This record gives sequence, structure tokens and C-alpha cells, in this order.
Amino acid sequence: MPSFRINGLMIIPAVLAILLHGPQSNYIRAADSSSALSRGTPESQGISSSAILAFVEEADKKIDHLHSLMLVRHGHVVAEGWWGPYDANTRHELYSLSKSFTSTAVGLAIADGKLSLDDPVLKFFPEEAPAAPSNNLKAMRMRDLLCMSTGHQIEPRLQASKESWVKTFLAQPVPHKPGTHFLYNTAGTYMQSAIVQKVTGQTVLDYLRPRLFEPLGIENPTWGTSPQGISLGGYGLSVRTEDIARFGQLYLQHGKWHGRQLIPAKWVAMATSRQASNGSNPNSDWDQGYGYQFWRSRHGAYRGDGAFGQFCIVMPDQDAVVAITSGVGDMQAVLNLVWDKLLPAMKRDALPSDDVGDQKLQAKLASLIMPALRTSGLHHVPSEVSGKVFSFPSNTQKVETLGLEFGKAGDSVTLILKCNESKELRIPCGNGEWNKGRVAFGALQEQPAAVSGGWTAGDKYAALICFYETPYLLTLNLDFSNDKLRVDPTWNVSFGPTKPGQLVGERK
Repeated sequence: MPSFRINGLMIIPAVLAILLHGPQSNYIRAADSSSALSRGTPESQGISSSAILAFVEEADKKIDHLHSLMLVRHGHVVAEGWWGPYDANTRHELYSLSKSFTSTAVGLAIADGKLSLDDPVLKFFPEEAPAAPSNNLKAMRMRDLLCMSTGHQIEPRLQASKESWVKTFLAQPVPHKPGTHFLYNTAGTYMQSAIVQKVTGQTVLDYLRPRLFEPLGIENPTWGTSPQGISLGGYGLSVRTEDIARFGQLYLQHGKWHGRQLIPAKWVAMATSRQASNGSNPNSDWDQGYGYQFWRSRHGAYRGDGAFGQFCIVMPDQDAVVAITSGVGDMQAVLNLVWDKLLPAMKRDALPSDDVGDQKLQAKLASLIMPALRTSGLHHVPSEVSGKVFSFPSNTQKVETLGLEFGKAGDSVTLILKCNESKELRIPCGNGEWNKGRVAFGALQEQPAAVSGGWTAGDKYAALICFYETPYLLTLNLDFSNDKLRVDPTWNVSFGPTKPGQLVGERK
């Protein structure tokens, strides 16, 4: 039975779920009844348990690193599961799925009379505009930011700028007439966030808090900011899986939540309809048109999505929402599985109850876990390595020191790591299970992580580090031969190389 540890206690997901919540739940967070999504059996909402089970089993076979799934049909959650150490209560980095939330803030600001779709972008930042702005820059409007048609040929690189990000954006050449050229443009979403902050006096996070997050029961969302204190807009938002599902359900319901119109229905219709053409491949969900920070999808659906497989899929024809978090390289494969396994299983009317099928599905959902590393035993003499710390020259992964320490019986292993100029961290490595702690590595600052590890050969140890608030899984292959420590890091996904290169350390 797969398991993981928290504060030294072994946690078996399936058992914990049954003890805390009964057999049909996977350690679900208790939610405010005014904002919670209802629960129901799949058959009661017109989809078979066996079809959902087939989706999950196929995902386990063909898609690495799915982290969570929530399926909502007719307003009822009919399936939900988290691949441990991911869980229902932990926020997950959304990356570009954040854009759909920023778009919502723009829509609300328009409804509040703070701005309009046809407002020129330069109107809001005259003090940061170029001395002689081009005609195309002068023509760039709010709607052009929303539908990725700013007229840029190259996306502005804001993070690399030493100046104000707004000023950097406005200094970028605009060779195309705005509204005529689609270019995916995260910097344009940052500008939406900056404009909302300019006209409301609040960050997008604070502006949305009473208008969206609190009514939906989205607790403690976090959103990174630029050096100028502006919400990143195009990425940086972290919420839980059910929060994604509630957001999708709100849009499915044309902006209405428990009888209250949170978002104007007109905005929902505009934001999710095709506003820009972005390709013609009928088999690609990235060529179906783009709205206001929402993608059009095949099969009449639309979605917000983020790097490495963060999805909020809304299916109006089927009255369904699918929320998924993951750490995948092939996002189209995840959507294909939704269309192949879930879409055809959605029937108009309720199906006959299937207690056996539902029990099998719930058991599967309650036992989901990412494979932890398990080895048969120790292959190395612990005394030769235990407590020995190795230091590393300056490197891109920012590793300063690393080593292993063994328990007296040699059956427990602690990873000793100093990285990113943080303090030295000591992380127990589970053998065949995930032990939770805190880790910093590479570009990731110290944060919650779960670790498993074991000897893979005489001088070789492998550690898996799951940063479970993000899509990232790091594999560290450690080679202790010849009185050195060679470290080969591999990331499951990355915006750069997944294998950044070997590090070689010397004993301190």
C-alpha cells in the first residue's frame, strides 16, 4: 500500500480517506456550505463510474505526473483525486491559468466603470511611454492585450529588465497593427494587471478578493508580484484544485454563483468566445481561437490553462467542468484523454446506479500516489558516506553542499542540502514512501517538498524530490565513487533544460 509521512507519522491515503470522510472521499477539505460544490455519484449525473475509472487508469499508464483531477457534472463533483504527496488542501502553482483570473478582474473593472475595452494602453501610463511612441503603440487598446493581439513580433522580456516592467513593455517595438497579429504574450497580461491596479488602487489579488475569491470560497490565494509591487497577472497565482473547479463552474453558470451575479454574463460570453484566430489545425486545442485570456477548445469547449498541464476545462454542451493539475511535457495528451474517455461517457439523463463500479472508482481515487522510489536494501557501507558533506563550485543549480546521513541501524537516510544561499536543510528520505519536509534547489527557493530515495547500485543513491506546491519533480542521482560526489539532476519539466548538467563535489 503506498504511503507518505508527515511529521514522522505514516499516512496511507486510502485508509485516511475512509477514517476521516467515509469511503467516497479522498481527504476532502471541509468547505463553507455557501460556496462548496455539491457532491454526487457519477451515475446520478449521467456519467458512468467505469468511464471515469478508465480515464484514471489510462492516465496512470500513459501520462506521467498527473497531480489532481476534479470532474464536475451538472454542478456536482462526481470524481476527485490527488496523486500523493499532492492533496486537496495544498495550493498548486497555476502558471498561465492565472491569466483567466486576471481577465476576470479586467471584466469586473469594466463593469465598475473604471475602464473600457477601447481604452488605449498609453492612456494609463503617459509618464512611462517612449518619448516618440509609434502609431501602432498609440493604437494598442485594452482589447488587444486581452486577446493576445498587441502587434508585437517578439514578446517583451519583462523579468530580464532592470527598469519598470511597464516601461519595458511600452518600449518594445510594435511592428504589426494591433488586432491583426496573434502572439501569445504573457507580458500583455501583466499590463492588464498593471492597468487594473492603476484604476482601482488595488492589486489584482486584492481587487478580486471580495469580488471573486471570497464569494467562491477560495481561501488564502497567493499571487507573486513584480519588483514594482504589481500582481504578475500572466502567472504566479496559486490555489487549490477545487478552487479551479469552482472558477470554471462560475463561468459555466454565466457568472452566477448561488443566485448572485459575480461576473456580468455579457463579459463571460465575450471572454470565452473566439476573439482572435490563432491557427487552423483541427486536431490541436491550441488552434481553435482565443478569447479574452481563455482558449477555445475542440468539441465546443473552452479553457484556461497553464504550463505543464494546469487546466480549467469548461464544457457547456455537456454542462461539465474538468479541473486538472499536473507536471507534464505534453499538454495535448491530457486534453486528448479527456476527449477520448470522459466526453463520450457524458449522457443527457441519469444512469442506473452502479454501487460496485462507484466503489471501485472511489477506491482508486483514494489510493492515487506518485510512484516513490523503493530499493531492496542498502548497497553501500553507510559508514563510508554517512555524515560526509561535499562542497560544490558555483553552479546554475545553486548547490553549495550536499551529503547523506544514516541512522544507527543504517535503515534511515537523511539528505543534507544547502542550496540557494539558504540554511542547511536536513530532509528524511522515505524508502518506498514520501517524507515531507522543506527543500530549496535551483531556481526554487525553500518550500514544502516530499522526498523518497534509495541505493540503486554499489556507490549510487537516487533521491526523488517532489515540490508539491508546484509541477516540479527533481531526481538527484548521486555517485559517491572515487571519494567525490557526482550529482546528476533531472527535472520532470522545465522552461529550460531538464538536465542542467553534472555537478562534482569534493569532501569538505
